[in-house]
Amino acid sequence: MRFRAKIVDLACLNHFSRVVNTVARLAKTCTLRLTVDKLYFILSDKVANGGVSVWCELCQGNFFDEFQMEGVAAEHNEIYLELVPENLSRALKTAQNAKTVKIKLTNKHCPCLTVAVELPSLSSTSRIVTHDIPVGVIPRRLWSDFREPSVPDFDVSIYLPVLKTMRSVVERMKNLSNCIVIEANLSGEMNLKIETDLVSVTTHFKDLGNPPWVSDDESPSSAQGKDLESMAEARIDIKKLLQLLAGQQVNPTKALCNIVSRRIVHFILLHEDVSLQYFIPALA
Repeated sequence: MRFRAKIVDLACLNHFSRVVNTVARLAKTCTLRLTVDKLYFILSDKVANGGVSVWCELCQGNFFDEFQMEGVAAEHNEIYLELVPENLSRALKTAQNAKTVKIKLTNKHCPCLTVAVELPSLSSTSRIVTHDIPVGVIPRRLWSDFREPSVPDFDVSIYLPVLKTMRSVVERMKNLSNCIVIEANLSGEMNLKIETDLVSVTTHFKDLGNPPWVSDDESPSSAQGKDLESMAEARIDIKKLLQLLAGQQVNPTKALCNIVSRRIVHFILLHEDVSLQYFIPALA
């Protein structure tokens, strides 16, 4: 099992650093899955037990100048590592104006991701700062626990408003309640609501647009027979929503949300070379 990669381009390095930082804000520990052409950061708290799930996917070719890996076996050419993303995020923070960053799977008393940062220096010799991040190697028999979560059969899918705007609304609401109701319909309308014994607050968003989903068995999301005005809603933990909005450093080109009434809210944030999915289960 071998893995080594190198980033030379500063813009790619900063972008990768932002992705890791976003993941670190969403998950205390996560699984890093390495394949020949992609990296995945996965958090699969069992949604059934009230935990959130995260699935973040990156094309390695858009970030790394060199990328070599040999998986567990020829027919299973993948590596699954458990790590604390905050540790990786911290290591990358020291690399903000680095000449190169090399990441390698090593064994130093325990398996580590070793991040070697070459910093520019005034003399002819360069300074290298090395971080050893302990990781756990996940055995092959457990890999099936980390499959991509299936997109639930949702009632409504809608584009999100500007995330900064949404964040400031939710931040203000957080002082009033621990949970928030997200509701949306197929006419591009979405409401964020808080209802307590003392106060009820609703923020309305209009003209957001609904994504045209195509599933295998129908024409582009046939909204036929569906009431475009009727709202699908789910009540979720406001802190978990804020975690997603506040941790966002990837500036997605598209952000959307799928609601399965009273069951789950599924967020998808898309950037040219990164996609992040975030699942928040509904509260009873």
